[in-house]
Amino acid sequence: MAKAFQKIYTQITAITKATCSLKAEGVGNDELATVNGKLAQVVKIIGDEVTLQVFQGTEGIPTNAEVVFLGKAPSLKVSDQLAGRFFNAYGEPIDGGPAIEGKEIEIGGPSVNPVRRKQPSELIATGIAGIDLNNTLVSGQKIPFFADPDQPYNQVMANVALRAEADKIILGGMGLTNDDYLYFKNVFSNAGVLDHIVSFVNTTENPPVERLLIPDMALTAAEYFAVEKHEKVLVLLTDMTLYADALAIVSNRMDQIPSKDSMPGSLYSDLAKIYEKAVQFPESIGGGSITIIAVTTLSGGDITHAIPDNTGYITEGQLYLRRDSEIGKVIVDPFRSLSRLKQLVAGKKTREDHPQVMNAAVRLYADAANAKTKKENGFDLTDYDNRCLDFARDYSREILAIDVNINTVQMLDVAWTLFGKYFKPEEVNIKAALVEKYWPKN
Repeated sequence: MAKAFQKIYTQITAITKATCSLKAEGVGNDELATVNGKLAQVVKIIGDEVTLQVFQGTEGIPTNAEVVFLGKAPSLKVSDQLAGRFFNAYGEPIDGGPAIEGKEIEIGGPSVNPVRRKQPSELIATGIAGIDLNNTLVSGQKIPFFADPDQPYNQVMANVALRAEADKIILGGMGLTNDDYLYFKNVFSNAGVLDHIVSFVNTTENPPVERLLIPDMALTAAEYFAVEKHEKVLVLLTDMTLYADALAIVSNRMDQIPSKDSMPGSLYSDLAKIYEKAVQFPESIGGGSITIIAVTTLSGGDITHAIPDNTGYITEGQLYLRRDSEIGKVIVDPFRSLSRLKQLVAGKKTREDHPQVMNAAVRLYADAANAKTKKENGFDLTDYDNRCLDFARDYSREILAIDVNINTVQMLDVAWTLFGKYFKPEEVNIKAALVEKYWPKN
């Protein structure tokens, strides 16, 4: 836009650590501006009093700084050229490639009208057996990984990006270290899968407030591929705790009264605005879908903190990582993890024995946990207890570990092999017809 047609002001009335205020007219909510050359965004309008959030902070900005309103909200140019590229929080390439040519769309639009939604019913296979067996995901679902900060959750997200059966993967990285950013970039490049992955990245070197743009950028790209191209899109967001921390930074610097755990009172609606973009479209309008898997790191394992607490009310289940000391690997915890929509596809979009195998395996794993407690308390173990413990070790190593990469048919076959190795058919409590069909013949 030519500068002659832009609104320019030079009288700032108030400055905080992250915001500045001035009197201006004809300005819209979320409109972008520059303040002394720094990018900013309108966050509040009361009458003619406009408050701008300055992404890089207000340090060095004088009260007579030039404020230029750009006449538009943050936007992203969308086209097939997005595939295989890495972008910053403003949708600008950071991989050395050319600028994207395409239709410019404002980010952060409303979620899909419920009348345009279909009940999720398509399988999203992640390639991680610990998820696909016990916590099967459905296209259009929204689910978080709850993980401790020292767990390899970014490795899990990278594995999902490599293995998931989706047309497009959109990665939204918030507060990534440079090592994490390079890890994602190298893994995607070396695996030769860049052609169906789009990445938006904010690193620890970038201003924390820029993280607030990443989910909207990622979801705007996802909506293009799901709506315009009718594709099955999987959005991976990491780490939503750092996103919420950025919300708190802005809220505190605007002198808003904090809510629980120093989070802003708008935390629930801020998170819901992101997660509710998950959708399965009916076939009549193309049948595309957006599925969201997001990492929420826990502080000291505290599930009652405002961030995981609010997340749990919005999403459809949760996935937990846990280090299994018996096998020395990180597993997807079958006890604490839950996909509330798995019954929509388990046994319907997967093999007929899936629900029964899943239930039997978790029950036997629970029996092994009871046996372990007996052993730790000095009680004698039965032959069945010892077999359960042996089963649990193999089950963790061959199915639950995050490095296990097998498809949904193979994971069921592995489970049947373990049943046959350690138990009699009557001990696994599975329907006779399925036992007859799938029990190992040797």
